[in-house]
Amino acid sequence: MTTQFNPASAEEIQERLIATQGGLRPGRVAYFLYYLRKKPLGTIGLSICLLMIFTAIFAPWIAPNTYQEQNYDAVRVAPNTEFFFGTDQFGRDIFSRVVYGARISMLVGFLAVIAGTGAGAIIGLMSGYFMGKFDALVQRLVDMWMSFPDLILALTIVAVFGNTIPNVILAIAATILPRGVRVIRSSAITIREMDYTTAARAIGATDLRIIFRHVLPNTIAPFLIIMSSMFGTAILTEAGLSFLGLGIAEPTPSWGRMLTGQAAQYMVDSPWILIFPGIAISVTVLGFAFAGDALRDIFDPKLRGL
Repeated sequence: MTTQFNPASAEEIQERLIATQGGLRPGRVAYFLYYLRKKPLGTIGLSICLLMIFTAIFAPWIAPNTYQEQNYDAVRVAPNTEFFFGTDQFGRDIFSRVVYGARISMLVGFLAVIAGTGAGAIIGLMSGYFMGKFDALVQRLVDMWMSFPDLILALTIVAVFGNTIPNVILAIAATILPRGVRVIRSSAITIREMDYTTAARAIGATDLRIIFRHVLPNTIAPFLIIMSSMFGTAILTEAGLSFLGLGIAEPTPSWGRMLTGQAAQYMVDSPWILIFPGIAISVTVLGFAFAGDALRDIFDPKLRGL
């Protein structure tokens, strides 16, 4: 009896074998390309993220007008070939403001995520490794911290310190920090019980050496995952703060700020004033969510299907 091989299955097995070759650069490239093809939503999310980053960096060259240039002869003009997204109630080009708004969203989101997850990772690493009373104290504080709704906590910080860009970043980072603590603590607890960590402790390695040599490098994967998943949340929180009037102050363009104020009065007569900033927020948050899910699948062996 002759065994028939399925060409598609054989090709897939070969791709997986190539993709899982450790230490070889071609294997890693093949592994990356394999997931780009097998994770279409992740590919779409990554493309959106790169597009938004590109838009933020090259905003002055992409936008046909400055974000505060007013043309009172073109007030609330519908989208056309001259004004791609139309104009607002002050005659400002909405396309230019959306493009410049990407710069604010990317800057605030990136810095807030770096600050929040970075501080959370340090606290979670120490809490998970040392355990004991220190861990119990940290976890009770985190429980109290997370009992406050994110938006309420961010609103309180901005209301007290002012709605400058650094304060908005601080407020958003404060909502992200406890999640970073929880995720990294969980990883640190698992890693501290591994055989190689126990062996390092047995030969007299100091706690500091074990943390930086063995525990910290193995928490990079969950750190990257929590960063990517929190990026969209940070952008959404900034938009919420701006929508409520406590985010980025005028005249600096912000997607959330473009949805509030007098713009809401023209929702029926001039809906494009609200539609395009809303689409920008939705697409960006969705893109980072897709990219975060794909990144989690790549780093989690249980989800690879290999």
